[in-house]
Amino acid sequence: MSAPKQIGRTYNQHHIPRPYMAGKRRFSIYWTWSYPWEANRDLTELDNRFSTMTEVRRVAWPAFEGSEWDKMNFLQGIAGTLELFHRSTLAFQQLVGETTGHPVAVYQRIDQAGYKLPIDERVLADTDTLMVFGLDHLVSEQEAEKGEIDAIRDWLKREGTCLLLAPHHDVGFTADMKQRQMEYKHHGDELVPRQQRFGQYTRSLMKALEAPVLNQFGLRPAVVEGTKEIAPLTINRELDKLGLLNGVTTFNFHLHLPHYALTTADTKSIHLLASQPVDLSRPHPFTAAGNREFNTCLWMPSGGKRGGHILLVDSTNFTTLFGGTESLARFWSNMAKM
Repeated sequence: MSAPKQIGRTYNQHHIPRPYMAGKRRFSIYWTWSYPWEANRDLTELDNRFSTMTEVRRVAWPAFEGSEWDKMNFLQGIAGTLELFHRSTLAFQQLVGETTGHPVAVYQRIDQAGYKLPIDERVLADTDTLMVFGLDHLVSEQEAEKGEIDAIRDWLKREGTCLLLAPHHDVGFTADMKQRQMEYKHHGDELVPRQQRFGQYTRSLMKALEAPVLNQFGLRPAVVEGTKEIAPLTINRELDKLGLLNGVTTFNFHLHLPHYALTTADTKSIHLLASQPVDLSRPHPFTAAGNREFNTCLWMPSGGKRGGHILLVDSTNFTTLFGGTESLARFWSNMAKM
C-alpha cells in the first residue's frame, strides 16, 4: 500500500471559508492563549508557566532525542512546547476532516505573529462545532469580551451548533504549601509546577453563558490493576441522547485532568455523561473528602433561545501528545457525526 500523498504546509495565512454541506459538520479549534505572552514567560518563575522544550526533553528522555527535535529543527523554549500542543491535535483533525469533508480550522486568541483574533463572525460564520481549548494561564488575564459573548449567544441560537468548552486543570490554587506539594505528588508530573492555574477565558465564557461548572484540581486517573491502561469511564448512557459515547469506554490517560465541578443541583439544565475513577493510591484533598471519581464529560442540551448544545470535555481528550486509544477515536467520530 502506498503512503498517503503529503501536501505542503502553510503558515500565517487567512482562513478560507468552508461552504455549508448538509450533514457535514464544520469544526473549529480556538486556543485561548496569547502565544507571545506564554512563550515569553520569565524562565526563573517557578509557577504558572509552561515548561520549555528543553525541560520536556530532560524529563521525557530519550523520547525527544531524535534530530527532528534538536535546536536546528525545533524550538527549544516554551514556544516549542506550545507547538507540541498544536501538533498533538493533527490526528483529531485528520479523522474529523475525513469524516466531514471539511478541514478543521485552528485559531489562536493571539498568535505567533502577534495577531489578535477574538471570537466573532470570522470564526463563527462557517463553524458548526466550536472547540474552545482553555490553556491560558489565569495570570495572563485572558477574558471573553462583551462582543464575543454576544456573538457566541447569537451563534448558539442556530439549531445544531455545538460549543465545546475545555478549561484545563487548576493545580495548587491554595496558599497552603503542604497541599500544593500533596497535589504535585498526586499527579506525579515533573513538568507541572506546584501551582499551574488554567482557564480564565473559558471561565468567563461559562459565567456569561450560565454554564454551572468550575474546573478544579489536576487529578491522576486510576488505571486497570496490573496495567498502565486507564480505568474505564463510568458512563450514564441513558442521558447520552446525542450518542456521543456510543462505543466509548475510555478517554485519554493524562497525569492531571480537571474535575468539572457542578455548581448547581439542577439536573435538567446540565447532564453528567461520564466520570473518571481517580487514583486512590496517591493522597489528594479531593479523595480525602470522600470522592472516588471526577466529572469528565458534561452536556447542556439545547433549550429556550439556545438551539445549540454546550459540552464540557478537557482538551487533552482531543490530542495524542499523551497517547491515544481506539475508544478515543470513536469519541471523535461520534462528535464528527453528531
